[in-house]
Amino acid sequence: MRDRIGLFFLLILLAGLAPTIAAAAATCRDPAGFDAWLGEIKQEAAAAGIPESAIDAGLDGVTYDPAVVSRDHGQHVFRQSFEQFSGRMINGYRLSRGASLMRQYSGTLARIEQQYGVPGSVIVAIWGLETDFGAVTGNFPTITSLATLAYDCRRSEQFKAELFDALRLVARGDLSPAQMHGAWAGELGQTQFTPSAYLKFGVDFDGRGRADLIHDVPDVLASTANFLKSYGWQRGAGWQPGEPNFAVIQQWNKADVYARTIALFAERLEGRG
Repeated sequence: MRDRIGLFFLLILLAGLAPTIAAAAATCRDPAGFDAWLGEIKQEAAAAGIPESAIDAGLDGVTYDPAVVSRDHGQHVFRQSFEQFSGRMINGYRLSRGASLMRQYSGTLARIEQQYGVPGSVIVAIWGLETDFGAVTGNFPTITSLATLAYDCRRSEQFKAELFDALRLVARGDLSPAQMHGAWAGELGQTQFTPSAYLKFGVDFDGRGRADLIHDVPDVLASTANFLKSYGWQRGAGWQPGEPNFAVIQQWNKADVYARTIALFAERLEGRG
């Protein structure tokens, strides 16, 4: 009898735990657990000191996006040679448009170089390669992308940190959630800053009261220079492979072919390549 009573109470206990067990089984790889996980994330964000208004504005109504996970899991090892990649990326349009923009923003770029030590050609090369000078910044809702990637199993902690920094951008007043659209992995703006980099290096260069790396070109250019300076850019030093500032360009993008392409593009914008 005692064994039967014990079994009875065990069954009741298991029945009570069933929703918890099901929720645990649904996390990470099963989108069915996303809503419950999002509720926990809201609590974590609040515990991390993010204002409730920013949490509600950023996370209410956010849904899981399988297209983002598909993009993340579908990445392949970069196979193009430097010659192939740079030949495709440094095309006639980008050289012509880049030279035109350097003339258009010559005063701004001169002030940026005076303050940060980074030549305009390097900044404009990055601008062109990242988004065609702001023409193609991406249409993925940033917070949705980051929440989806934070829920996914592959790099959860990395993207949870970026998600919280995106909410901090909202709290700081730099951007509203509706303004935050960009690449599928959560990069924002005309030179594709992660939210964490946006918080650290975003500059309100023209004094409008907030750093706007989506619409405000002086802020975009100065913030890009600030990033490079923060990683050790040496004023007046070279940036080709083997020269002091090439390692700084690699902090922007660690892929060797991409860093070398930035360096070559900048040389050509200066009429040397």
